[in-house]
Amino acid sequence: MHFKVLTLNSISARGLDRLPRDRYEVASGIGHPDAILVRSADMHAMEIPESVKAVARAGAGTNNIPVAALSRRGVPVFTAPGANANAVKELVLAGLFIAARHVCEAWDFVRRLEGEGEALESAVEQGKKRFVGHELPGRTLGVVGLGAIGVEVANAAHLLGMRVLGYDPQITVQRAWQLSSGVEQALSLDDVFARSDAVTLHVPLTEQTRAMVNAQRLRLLRDGAALLNFARAGIVEEPAVLGALDSGRLSAYVCDFPTPRNKDHPGVVALPHLGASTSEAEENCAMMVVDTLRDFLENGNIRHSVNFPEAALPRVPAASRIAIANSNVPNMVGQISTRLAEAGLNIADLLNKSKGDVAYTLIDVDGKVPSGLIGRIAEIQGVLSARAV
Repeated sequence: MHFKVLTLNSISARGLDRLPRDRYEVASGIGHPDAILVRSADMHAMEIPESVKAVARAGAGTNNIPVAALSRRGVPVFTAPGANANAVKELVLAGLFIAARHVCEAWDFVRRLEGEGEALESAVEQGKKRFVGHELPGRTLGVVGLGAIGVEVANAAHLLGMRVLGYDPQITVQRAWQLSSGVEQALSLDDVFARSDAVTLHVPLTEQTRAMVNAQRLRLLRDGAALLNFARAGIVEEPAVLGALDSGRLSAYVCDFPTPRNKDHPGVVALPHLGASTSEAEENCAMMVVDTLRDFLENGNIRHSVNFPEAALPRVPAASRIAIANSNVPNMVGQISTRLAEAGLNIADLLNKSKGDVAYTLIDVDGKVPSGLIGRIAEIQGVLSARAV
């Protein structure tokens, strides 16, 4: 068993070291790859080879990957959810303090001061009055999105003494268990904005979340509130945010997405996309996604995919495995079983899962997979990909 992995970006060595060199060939220039490892490279204009069975991103978002097109080819896209959660959480907390204490404005003021001795001391004492802030305990933080990062932010803010409102209609059972009992559930997005002194965003950019923070929602905020965005730039309507800063409705906008319009605004602290930029986060993402990719290539198991269902089946000893992706339509398993029966194969174990328009089936069969069977399965209308694992 030998696999070729194409890297489109520099991937942490600690991640790549988890691919045994006797079974994996890994390079940035490689023909007919079985999989692609990527971080930020834009794949939308890329001609993705037909040999590719999976795409794995060492990060959380997939805006740079043509997920829909890959789904139609039966190719799962893997991410590393939660691997960078602590890094982003720490920067969000820093953003809360920056906004509450006007840290960046005060620092900029001091750097511009001239003079020495008593003159400098006098200027400092006179100037500091402009930067009076507030403490966090007792203030209300609204957390929009309770995935891996949102849960960590909510729990940390609660430990700082803040009242925390959480909103996520799609929160998973796993994340709900991780959430502190002190975090209050908000009834709606409008409810979050109406009751918060600061709001932090932790949702992916989709058609549903694009421009989710607009002028109407910003008008619900308490005067002098802070907005933090370490998720995606498009979640906020930038002109509305800048208008809210100018009117005093917002006291600060701390984000990870500089633009020509926001980077010089006095109420904006725009950082150069630092959310997951720690050595630890890069290593964690790489290790997590490499392990996930390897399990898929070697066993057909699917975990942490954005377009395929979770599907993990322990292997039956001495059995052969077949992995099939297909359109989520009736009688697919029946047709596949018929092909197996025609080949004289007995099913030792089977797992079938679906997610949206895609279904995925793992089948362990007694004996070896005969030549030509995978091709006959692939010919079934609706089958997107099939392989012996």
